[in-house]
Amino acid sequence: MYQLDEKIWFWVLGIIPVIILFFLILQVWKYKAQKNFADKSLLKKLSPNKSLFKSVLKIAVLCLAFACLSLALVNPKIGTKLETVKREGVDIVFAVDVSKSMLAEDIAPNRLEKSKQLVTQIVNNLASDRIGIIAYAGKAFPQLPITTDYASAKMFLQNMNTDMLSSQGTAINEAINLARTYFDDEEQTNRVLIIISDGEDHSEEATAVAEEAHKEGIRIFTVGVGDIKGGPIPEKRNGVVISYKKNNQGETVITRLNEETLQNIANEANGDYINGKNTKDVVEAIREILNNMDKTEFEAKQFADFKDQFQWFLGLAIFFLVLDIFLLDRKTAWLKKLNLFNENL
Repeated sequence: MYQLDEKIWFWVLGIIPVIILFFLILQVWKYKAQKNFADKSLLKKLSPNKSLFKSVLKIAVLCLAFACLSLALVNPKIGTKLETVKREGVDIVFAVDVSKSMLAEDIAPNRLEKSKQLVTQIVNNLASDRIGIIAYAGKAFPQLPITTDYASAKMFLQNMNTDMLSSQGTAINEAINLARTYFDDEEQTNRVLIIISDGEDHSEEATAVAEEAHKEGIRIFTVGVGDIKGGPIPEKRNGVVISYKKNNQGETVITRLNEETLQNIANEANGDYINGKNTKDVVEAIREILNNMDKTEFEAKQFADFKDQFQWFLGLAIFFLVLDIFLLDRKTAWLKKLNLFNENL
């Protein structure tokens, strides 16, 4: 477990592209000036030890120095002491739909990004509850087991995308079945499953599985993301929309929010359906639901002591700065032997 003490100092990394830009401008200026002064063969005779590789190496070392300096100022800390504490809360599993239909932009910026925003804001408003994360499309995949580490949960959440599962489609029953394995039978905590989806369910088994989950003490709440009018599914290349998904007849596929399916699933498991259009409303609704639940006491492990690690990065920064000072722009004997960039031709 680690912590970043002063994240604001990451702005120092912005110096690196500035250094690279100035270096490129300087090289272009030198090239033009030397070209006006003499031809290439004469320049080699006048400055035989001139090395482009050494110049690039010096800039790379200088950039590394600033990168290490930035990390030193941020001051990463590593947890050194783990202790067991007693908490009261609810076990919550988030099942996030990552099927291709979640790329539809009928809700800004798109359904998947909106889902991530919703889960992040809900987590930000939790106190001592434990959380887990599941990604699902045609199949379900465990992302994060039940934990109190909210920082890790948000990190895993941000890495979720529609390419992480090769099995496409939307099988909500798979997510529910996987969530049932998340809860510890020995700890009789209140169990909540929050499904974030556009409701397009291709399995038609979700309501039956939701009923079985309810018998095991799991309450299911569904959050619908999208618009009932629907929207096309964009196909992108390098972040740019190049076309929209089409069916076998060549017609553009329109995917719509299916609220009825999500309502039926929630009803079968003593839960509620919430429209995910307004983030604030969703967070408030979930908060009220959790506050009305009985909290169960459980044991959790957490780091109680953290040790500074800035000195290692500061040491590396000083080392690279000193190295940059002693690195020469001209060729050395070992560099002539390597003949990098074909400089000796």
